[in-house]
Amino acid sequence: MSGRPVLDDLRVQEVRRPSGQRSFTIVWPEGVVHRPAASFLAGFDGSGTQRTYAYLLVDHLRWLEREALRLESVTIADLKRYMAAIGARFAGPFGEPWRVKPLGQSALGTAASCLKGFYLHQCDHGVNVQLGVQLRVSRLPSRADRERALLGHLHQSMPANPLAPRRVRRRHPKLLPEGAKELLLAVAATARDRMVMTWLADGGYRIGELCGLHLSDLHLRDGASCGECAAPHSHVCHRGDNPNQAEAKTKRPWVLDEDTVRGGLIKRVSPAMIHTYFDYMRSEYPPGTEHGMLLVQLAGDRAGQPWATVAARRMLERAGHRAGLGKVLPHAFRHSFATAVLEASGGDLLIARDAGGWASASVVDEIYAHVDITNPAFGAALRAVWGEQA
Repeated sequence: MSGRPVLDDLRVQEVRRPSGQRSFTIVWPEGVVHRPAASFLAGFDGSGTQRTYAYLLVDHLRWLEREALRLESVTIADLKRYMAAIGARFAGPFGEPWRVKPLGQSALGTAASCLKGFYLHQCDHGVNVQLGVQLRVSRLPSRADRERALLGHLHQSMPANPLAPRRVRRRHPKLLPEGAKELLLAVAATARDRMVMTWLADGGYRIGELCGLHLSDLHLRDGASCGECAAPHSHVCHRGDNPNQAEAKTKRPWVLDEDTVRGGLIKRVSPAMIHTYFDYMRSEYPPGTEHGMLLVQLAGDRAGQPWATVAARRMLERAGHRAGLGKVLPHAFRHSFATAVLEASGGDLLIARDAGGWASASVVDEIYAHVDITNPAFGAALRAVWGEQA
């Protein structure tokens, strides 16, 4: 993660189980398990959080090695210095920057949660108890906390993280340029690529959700047998054993009942999405495929095998350069989708939340619910304030 050579350093070790699930731990160069890290990560076994925390934690442990710090002697000032070294704001000297590219706001918050959890875990085992006391701080409940409560009343204190960077309340996401969808479709090399672009644009899927879809998840005709949505839709189901390692972030419960998928995150499907699906299935999807996944590799030694998220990202990047758009990220489609839904619904946060599959409307509000300053109504309001004629 730091951009430094790690051939003779701590590393993350993936363990593949017979069931297809993966676990992650941290090992020393000679292959010996780093016991404190392994004990902490074991509490997240089989989850995507375990993988994320493993890579964040191994970076921190490498930093400790460079700073000649031991787990028993780490202080909260050391942890704040590390957070500064990876990109957080810090009022004081913190030494040499640790990363070639600093972490973003969201990743810094995840790193802070990982560090707090790790050192509290060590404290529970009698290691560095004083640091554990400093990390166990609390705060008063916020409005968001009260909104999440059933009755809207929270009088007790809430846990806080002294390592977490100050939260940015309003973010402006990077949207696709105007007309980007049409430009990308014009340079798409395969029916599969056109389907991916259309489903990202019209459905607001995360790339892991899209690459993790199975054919059984798609109910593309009216009145599907699942009985959960009368219109064409898909079921986004979290699976930890997908052969391409693609996992949906949303972990809503789902079942396979008599070959019919029920539950998961239900997302409506547009006519254009259905059209590109059938075009892809008729022209390119290999017959006799047994894994049942939707997106597959079309050429090479792995033809017919499930398509990985990294391959989808590279396809979009190549298409973006051919279309003259530069590097195109799959999440930009999701940002544009959310913004478009919010504008079309008159600012209804609940519609935007459910259309994109966010857990909370407050997330949509903070990221997307801002006024477009190029909107004519926005300009008219300013001119009225300024006393100008329309």
